Amino acid sequence: MDDAFSSEQIDDFTRRLLVRQAELKALDAQAASWRGPVELDQQSVGRLSRMDAMQQQEMAQAEARRRVSDLARIEMALVRIAEGEYGWCAECGEPIAHKRLEIDPAAHLCVGCAR
Repeated sequence: MDDAFSSEQIDDFTRRLLVRQAELKALDAQAASWRGPVELDQQSVGRLSRMDAMQQQEMAQAEARRRVSDLARIEMALVRIAEGEYGWCAECGEPIAHKRLEIDPAAHLCVGCAR
């Protein structure tokens, strides 16, 4: 694919990206019920329980936004792998450090450009 990483390393990054993608999609499916409208429950304590439900809903929506962002980053990394561009900084074109990709396989910028 490229001079920066061996095909075994690329395969490992691909596997890790696909596993994380599947995890995020499963989490999104599980959390779907938390993002729906908050209904007034006449059996509950009242305003406090509704406020608690609304706070839980907002937190679930924020988590969903993060998952969507992470899924997009993973998809872009998989495209870069397919195109032979994985491991190279999208900004300056220099290689991305292996340690950085070990921590975040979806990283598209080197440490210098990410600052």
